Amino acid sequence: MYWEPEIEQLPSTRLQQLQLERLRKTIDRAGRSPFYRQQFAAAGVASGKLQHIDDIRSLPFTTKDDLRNHFPYGFLTVPKDGPVRLHCSSGTTGNPTVIFHDQHDLASWANLVARSLYCAGVRPTDVFQNICGYGLFTGGLGFQYGAEHLGALVIPAAAGNSRRQIKLMQDFGTTAVHTIPSYLLRLHNVFTELGLDPRRDTDLRMFVIGAEPHSEGQRRRIEELFGVSAYNSYGLSEMNGPGVAFECREQNGLHIWEDCFVVEIIDPETLQPLPDGEQGELVLTTLDRQAMPLLRYRTRDLTRILPEPCPCGRTHRRLDRISGRSDDMLILKGCNIFPMQIEKVLMRFAEVGSDYLIVVENCNGSDEMQIQVEVQKEWFTGNMEALENLSRKISHAVRDEILVTPAIRLVEPGSLPKSEGKAVRVQDLRKPQESV
Repeated sequence: MYWEPEIEQLPSTRLQQLQLERLRKTIDRAGRSPFYRQQFAAAGVASGKLQHIDDIRSLPFTTKDDLRNHFPYGFLTVPKDGPVRLHCSSGTTGNPTVIFHDQHDLASWANLVARSLYCAGVRPTDVFQNICGYGLFTGGLGFQYGAEHLGALVIPAAAGNSRRQIKLMQDFGTTAVHTIPSYLLRLHNVFTELGLDPRRDTDLRMFVIGAEPHSEGQRRRIEELFGVSAYNSYGLSEMNGPGVAFECREQNGLHIWEDCFVVEIIDPETLQPLPDGEQGELVLTTLDRQAMPLLRYRTRDLTRILPEPCPCGRTHRRLDRISGRSDDMLILKGCNIFPMQIEKVLMRFAEVGSDYLIVVENCNGSDEMQIQVEVQKEWFTGNMEALENLSRKISHAVRDEILVTPAIRLVEPGSLPKSEGKAVRVQDLRKPQESV
């Protein structure tokens, strides 16, 4: 049931003590980097001043802009010949964010992913198909090394080529798959085109999904289509990648591994801490990384800590699913809108297909929203009245959720642009000065 029972069941008081010990060491190590050396000198930071884990609030925040502004080596705590791997973002709009790992960091990361997968139900007897990008993206190698460390047979399938993915599943008896949730909805369409039923024609028993926000409705739809359980995962490259927090078999929140991360929830406006149960921005601190530790990193992801203990017996606290980001919020007609709010509504409709696209643009001085929604194939029968009724129902339901009435455009299945990576859900076509 547990990968590391002595860690996963550690009483909260002992877990906090372990965190404090590791935080002090992390501060001492971080102070060797050019960035934190300057930060600590300005703020009077010293590891000996911390008497309780809550004293972490006296430390300054770290942001993505800090990583970009001190690219490439400003956060490195070891000589340049110390790291053995780096991962970074694409950097298409400026300097990328880069994270360095030494041998210790890679071993710790692989163990965290193995612990996470075991927590969700992956076992050494599984055939694990990793359907995501490799290379600089952390999901490929992160899950690869973690699943191998667990002892599973790993198929490094990479992203795309759905027919080949299905053939691999059938040839090698794939039982567990990791991929992004939006891809699974598209993959099921290919099963249908081939005249195959994943329930009958594969050995699939579970999915691990993550890397893009998704609603509970989308998870349940995936489970119904494939007849397997789907487990939510959370990670970000700044904190290694996958393996930061994971659902257990209870599927009621993501256990965040507190022996390796300090978790805080703050108000993104006031930057003040919020109590367990209240939604805010997730802030994370690494506790077991040597080459490039990060302190109080503002993830911009919005979530909350679930205060109740988990029936699985793990003592590490749980995060609710990510509801959006503090920096991808749309402001329309004075209303704050997150794309996940809209997805949650769309997934209530059985007629809605795999994909949708939110388009916001300024028309004659007024910001307007159109939601392009793929509809199940059987609904395109020429019955315009039925489609118009469906469009009105969706529009009213979305309005009730976000307080803005969108235009709904129903489109045929497969007609929206598809991406090999994370699904593109929003096109904001407004000029910056015209946004309200």
